[in-house]
Amino acid sequence: MIMTGTMTSGTDQRTMYYGKGDVWVYRSYAKPLRGLGQIPESAFAGRPNVIFGMNAQMAVEGEAFLPSFTEGDNSMVVATDSMKNFILRQAGAFEGATAEGFLEFVAGKFLEKYAHVSGVRLFGRQIPFDELPVPEQEGFRPGELVFRYSMNEYPTAFVAVRRGPEGPVVVEHAGGVAGLKLIKIKGSSFYGYIHDEYTTLPEAQDRPLFIYLDIKWKYEHPEDFRAEHPERYVAAEQVRDIAHTVFHELTSPSIQNLIYHIGRRVLTRFPQLLEVSFEANNRTWETVLEEVEDLAGKRAEAKVYTEPRPPYGFQGFTVTRKDLEE
Repeated sequence: MIMTGTMTSGTDQRTMYYGKGDVWVYRSYAKPLRGLGQIPESAFAGRPNVIFGMNAQMAVEGEAFLPSFTEGDNSMVVATDSMKNFILRQAGAFEGATAEGFLEFVAGKFLEKYAHVSGVRLFGRQIPFDELPVPEQEGFRPGELVFRYSMNEYPTAFVAVRRGPEGPVVVEHAGGVAGLKLIKIKGSSFYGYIHDEYTTLPEAQDRPLFIYLDIKWKYEHPEDFRAEHPERYVAAEQVRDIAHTVFHELTSPSIQNLIYHIGRRVLTRFPQLLEVSFEANNRTWETVLEEVEDLAGKRAEAKVYTEPRPPYGFQGFTVTRKDLEE
């Protein structure tokens, strides 16, 4: 995520920010995330947070930093190395259970420490660690000591905080899940599009559909992301499960239609959300063999595919509560 900020100086408006990226922070035994509202599409009930891991990015803004750009005067500059250390130290003081809450906490403390900073923007990519089961007399139980670094999809969080008359104010926020990769082997189509002299793509009545998907959402009341009332918190794992459930259920004529229906389902399950946004990427496999002969010599449903060649198609869309009024 690009951390941008704007500053108004007289009649001029300019982009001006600086910050630190790739701040890897791991906190052990953070507050567990429990008591989530349950939905039909997901069995996810919470995170133990035995390892609360994140790759964080911070950007700061304020008129006080203008001389560092225009005159080379660094007297008001907080070194980015100091930002890194600040984030790491605050992880020890954080008493919450969510990534969004942690970023808001860091931003508020940073504004408290540095009075000349007018705003802080923080983005975090959570690092999932899967709890590994260990054998016991009657099966398996959660190990609670050994975890596997997950290379699959991951939760994300974004919070922008500005200095207000009565203290820090959240001006932007987003929860999210990124890196979701879903393949539906049949039950998707793509046809009826414009055919002209530039068209070489054949229509498909039934195709495998492989998508990369990032999803973000905004709350009506940003304080819900702190999970002080956990039944109002929306977990990335729950949104992930909605996405693959709708993908399974829907015979979709396009990726555009698919993400629209995923968004409607998310907003239906979570009335505390204002909107849900998507960035999708089409990675549908290329067909090598339409039919594969089985051992008995009969034609089966099996096919052979390979990775698609670039370039790739992509889609972006936001579903709002107005879309539920249809």
